[in-house]
Amino acid sequence: MSKTVLVTGGTGFVGTHIIFQLLQGGYNVKTTLRSLKSKDKVIDTLKVNGIIAFENLEFVEADLSKDDNWEEAMKGCEYVLSVASPVFFTIPKDENEMMRPAVNGIIRVLKAAKNANVKRVVMTSNFGAVGFSNKNSNIVTTEEDWTDPNEKGLSAYEKSKLLAEHAAWDFIKKEGGNLEFATVNPVAILGPSLSNHVSGSFGLIQHLLDGSMKAIPNIPLNIVDVRDVADLHIRAMTNPNANGQRFIASSDGQISLPEIAELFKNSNPNIANKVPTKTLPNWIIYFAALFNKQAKEAALLLRMNRNVSNSKAKKILGWKPIATKEEAILASLKSMIEYEIIK
Repeated sequence: MSKTVLVTGGTGFVGTHIIFQLLQGGYNVKTTLRSLKSKDKVIDTLKVNGIIAFENLEFVEADLSKDDNWEEAMKGCEYVLSVASPVFFTIPKDENEMMRPAVNGIIRVLKAAKNANVKRVVMTSNFGAVGFSNKNSNIVTTEEDWTDPNEKGLSAYEKSKLLAEHAAWDFIKKEGGNLEFATVNPVAILGPSLSNHVSGSFGLIQHLLDGSMKAIPNIPLNIVDVRDVADLHIRAMTNPNANGQRFIASSDGQISLPEIAELFKNSNPNIANKVPTKTLPNWIIYFAALFNKQAKEAALLLRMNRNVSNSKAKKILGWKPIATKEEAILASLKSMIEYEIIK
């Protein structure tokens, strides 16, 4: 009999890819949506990408901010992939308005999972919870590292994910009982989109191409393909050795924004005519960071170590990224053209 997996946030960029791979793998899948009105969109997206049978897919209306229906969502599930994050259409002035829902949301999921005798929960955390406080490029960043919540320049989003992961591990330690737990901590997620719903990381590509940047900041990045993130979630869900572990999801190496710009010019010169030719000196960002919140966040991205290890996922889970960072970036570009996000 096929095992049942609950995926929270079925309309999301990562969530849809996970559902796609689970259905391909023969699992029964339940997914939570904040509104069942989104159900048809998920089905249409999966159909367009080759899923033709939906008897193994079930939808439950559940919101991370409310207790309603979580008990029903967890019923009969062996595994839970906690992918969804609280949604904010504007960034609140008080960052605590982002922190509380993130923390309360994962605790709500963990409590419901424990009560339903779920075997394991895998939480989608992020690299912001791991590596934003390591400034020494001679020291490899691994899953042993934690970002300091008071790190200057840490965005409210990154901080909310960090505090949510801390809260989750604390719950598991104090109240988890037999509930198994692991986290996946992705760097910037790119790659092909199954629909016109893309990740926040796609904004980097859009800003490079739409002419809104006059000069490119020399910021290095770590990139991972969404297909590899989905695969890593499923491996962390099923591998006995994953319990109690964190896993960084990243392709090998790093790439800078100017290098990404060059990649676009060489691969798609037709749409790269607005890509800036100048690189912004680092000192300008550091100076602006004294006065500007956005520049402060950019300055942290300049200072932090990008020498990131993905060897733990490879060693423990047998994970091997199918896409290089360049392939993930170009796949994103292709999707953005296909869905007319850029023209």
